[in-house]
Amino acid sequence: MKQQKRNLNYAVLLAGSLAVSPFIFADGHLADRIALARSAAPAAISADATIIVDGKVVSEGSNGWTCMPDTMPGDRAAMCNDATWMKLMGAVGSKAEFSTDRIGISYMLQGEPPGSGVSNSNPHHPDPQSAEDYVETGPHLMIVVPKSLLKGITDDPSTGGPYVMWGDTDYAHIMIPVTD
Repeated sequence: MKQQKRNLNYAVLLAGSLAVSPFIFADGHLADRIALARSAAPAAISADATIIVDGKVVSEGSNGWTCMPDTMPGDRAAMCNDATWMKLMGAVGSKAEFSTDRIGISYMLQGEPPGSGVSNSNPHHPDPQSAEDYVETGPHLMIVVPKSLLKGITDDPSTGGPYVMWGDTDYAHIMIPVTD
C-alpha cells in the first residue's frame, strides 16, 4: 500500500507539473483513454496498474505500475512506468534534479504518434520538432540506471539498437526499440 501511495504521489507531481487541467469524460471517451493507457505495456503489467487519465486516477492498481494514455497532455504517447520511472517523470516535469541507485523501467509499446517526438539531447527543448536531434521512436522500452552505467552506449538513435536519450542531463536513460 505504501508503494501505491508513493506511485500516486509521483503521478500527482507529474500531472501538476505539466499543468494538466481536470477533464470531464464523455461517454466512451474514458474507456478509450484507459484502453490506450493499458496498451503501453504487456497485459501482465497493465491489467493491474494504476491508470491516470488527464491528471486523474481513474483506476487504482495493485502492482506498483502506473499507465497513462499520454506522456504529455494530448500527445497519445501512452506509457506504463514503474515507481523509479515515475520519479524521473516528476523530475522532468518540474525541472528538478534526478538521480537513481536502481533500475527503472517504462514501456511505450505503441511508440510515439507522428509529431510527438522529442529532442534526443534536451527534454525541455522549446520546439522539439525543430531540434537538430528530433526523434520519434516506434514501440520501445526505456530503462533508467545509475548514470555511470551508461558509458559506452551510443546516443545515436539511427543505429537501430539501444541508445542513450538526454545523456547530458539528470534524466539520461536507455531507449530500446522493440521493432524495426
